[in-house]
Amino acid sequence: MSAAAAHQALRDTVDAVSLDTLDMSDPSRFADDSALAYFARLRREAPVHYCANSMFGPFWSITRYKDIMAVDANHKVFSSEGGITLLEPRDEESRTPMFIAMDPPKHDEQRKAVSPIVAPANLANFEALIRSRSIEIVEGLPVGETFDWVERVSIELTTRMLATLFDFPFEDRRLLTHWSDAATKLPITPEDWDTREAELRKCLGYFTELWNQRVNAKAPGNDLVSMLAHNPATRNMGPREFLGNLILLIVGGNDTTRNSMTGGLYFLNKFPWEYDKLRANPALIPNMVSEIIRYQTPLAYMRRRALSDFEIGGKTIKAGDKVAMWYISGNRDPDAIEAPDQFIIDRERARQHISFGFGIHRCVGNRLAELQLRILWEELLKRHPKIDVVGEPTRVPSSFVRGYLTLPVRIPA
Repeated sequence: MSAAAAHQALRDTVDAVSLDTLDMSDPSRFADDSALAYFARLRREAPVHYCANSMFGPFWSITRYKDIMAVDANHKVFSSEGGITLLEPRDEESRTPMFIAMDPPKHDEQRKAVSPIVAPANLANFEALIRSRSIEIVEGLPVGETFDWVERVSIELTTRMLATLFDFPFEDRRLLTHWSDAATKLPITPEDWDTREAELRKCLGYFTELWNQRVNAKAPGNDLVSMLAHNPATRNMGPREFLGNLILLIVGGNDTTRNSMTGGLYFLNKFPWEYDKLRANPALIPNMVSEIIRYQTPLAYMRRRALSDFEIGGKTIKAGDKVAMWYISGNRDPDAIEAPDQFIIDRERARQHISFGFGIHRCVGNRLAELQLRILWEELLKRHPKIDVVGEPTRVPSSFVRGYLTLPVRIPA
């Protein structure tokens, strides 16, 4: 089937679905990468869309860029309390409060506790370390044979950085990836919930030992556990709140960067003329990094809950309703971004994207993510200016994390 015929077949499938039953939280739409086509239809026909029945219960979808910005900026009406995903905890014991799922002033106080980790001076200190690790990994890649980019590059680089941020035992660093995946995997059955909870308890137990080692230190370390343990806003957290903030920091430092590292190489192969453009002008790398993050949108949405009735897009969201701000859709809105379905590494105003959110909850680690991606691409171009994607990726079956499980690639001999 030609690309044009495949596109038309997908369009026909999308148009055949009744808007009354369309559920954009269905993870299968992300596993097969059809979600973007459904969002295009919603932007055209129902930009503020109500789903009455989903596995997460009823919720609203906000799909246009300007409407997402309006909701994200209005934390007095749209609260983060209770969680950032559509998934509800199984019970009170499984609830994991975290500062991104809080409203001011508590949100602001806890966010400030960890923000020094990505202060400009710290980022400058990290740069040499990130570069040395990137060089080591890039120079160790096999030439002339197929390997999995996700495993060899994306996971390894991001996990090493996470271990540094937490001052986590380096030999156990892959536990961080494991716990990130456990936290974001959608539990469906009671057994899924039990497995997830067991893994998160292991995470809490491990980090509690690190906390106990650092809480009484006379000279606090420059790591996230020490920052949480010594800041007045976070040092008296209960175990579940400590776990919640750990999950937030692990997932934030893992999934966004990891999946953008994979997405960037995939997109350059999908748009080979852009790859040619990059090789001809490596100075485009910083701008390309922003375009990668827009085009990938590693976290597809964030959830809010309305505190009062609110009218938007000709619809009235009622107090208590759940709302999904679909960043992935806003980043493809042609009313806000020119030719949004094209990957353009020298795009004007490339940082206009909303992948990092907007307002008080904008991603605290966005500059660190950009730094890691920039350095990786600088070192790749020096050593392997062409890397071929030799098969389609397998994708994470999640409506929250837009990510990759595998990506087969080969460096030409």
